[in-house]
Amino acid sequence: MLKLRLARVGKKKHPIYRLVVSESTKDMYGNHLEILGQYDPHTKANSFNNERISYWMSVGAQASETVHNLLVNTGLIKAEAKKAKAVSISKKRTVKIDKEKTAEAAKAEAKKAKEEAAKAEAEAPVAEVTETPEVVPAENKE
Repeated sequence: MLKLRLARVGKKKHPIYRLVVSESTKDMYGNHLEILGQYDPHTKANSFNNERISYWMSVGAQASETVHNLLVNTGLIKAEAKKAKAVSISKKRTVKIDKEKTAEAAKAEAKKAKEEAAKAEAEAPVAEVTETPEVVPAENKE
């Protein structure tokens, strides 16, 4: 199966990626069929050969998730196409994120309840304090 993938080239700490067509099982750095363009992630500049990309896609080559998203951005793939999810999050990380979200939600809910209680207390009418008359002990009737 043919794939459109990015191959990293460029200097250390400043990557530039080539868009190449290669067999999905082969190394994309050595044995690729054709170079279709390049992409610089720092400047977001790309120079793709749109004609050749559309040819390879018509032949049956599949784009990787990242390449698919780049082609949607450039308009080569129809605008109706949704972007693919290129990054996956592990189950362990999703559990941790869910715990953090529930803890934050509980904190926010407690804070909101506390604010509402303070607001209700401030708005409550203050009852007037009346002096209680002194109780005079009744005389014993004997």
